[in-house]
Amino acid sequence: QVQLVESGGGSVQAGGSLRLSCTTSGSTYSNNYMGWFRQAPGKEREGVAAIDRGGITSYADSVKGRFTISKDNARNTLYLQMNSLQPEDTAMYYCAADLRYKQSHWLLLSRLYNYWGQGTQVTVSS
Repeated sequence: QVQLVESGGGSVQAGGSLRLSCTTSGSTYSNNYMGWFRQAPGKEREGVAAIDRGGITSYADSVKGRFTISKDNARNTLYLQMNSLQPEDTAMYYCAADLRYKQSHWLLLSRLYNYWGQGTQVTVSS
């Protein structure tokens, strides 16, 4: 069983930065497809950024150039560096993992991930 624990959320003003972390246990971390997803009140969960086993990344258009996903296999930790945050980035952010093969254009599809963390709240004020 894979366990995911997110941290690093908080409240910032527009233009600020946050770094989210997701620590994984219970699996061979390097074999996982990993992703960050977010859900704002009244909206569907959306893919933000994802990374495959080989390090190929995928980003939602709304965060390209501002967010960076990375992983540290030695620490079993996934990161999301978020810069130039805007109020529309306000949401609960979730880390997700899955072992099944995914083509690159599938990486941001939340239904393809089996394991989820509890979420960490990000609030950006204007």
